[in-house]
Amino acid sequence: MVEFIINGSDRKYQLWERNALSISLRNQFVFKQKLDYIHTDPVVAGLRRYQEDYRYSSAAFYEKRKGEWDFLTHYMY
Repeated sequence: MVEFIINGSDRKYQLWERNALSISLRNQFVFKQKLDYIHTDPVVAGLRRYQEDYRYSSAAFYEKRKGEWDFLTHYMY
């Protein structure tokens, strides 16, 4: 347990390396590629058969034009 002790201002222990991975969405192609990956990931992981059935995804918004969150807007509009 000693190897997980850190001198952080917001925590005493840390189990993983804090490293933000940012990807520049420099054009619409890259944006769509990343959005498709995010939508497909729950299917690949075996969590759902169809991407739009995963509750915490915006795939239903894009596929069926419905969803649980009012704050979503389509990236094309």
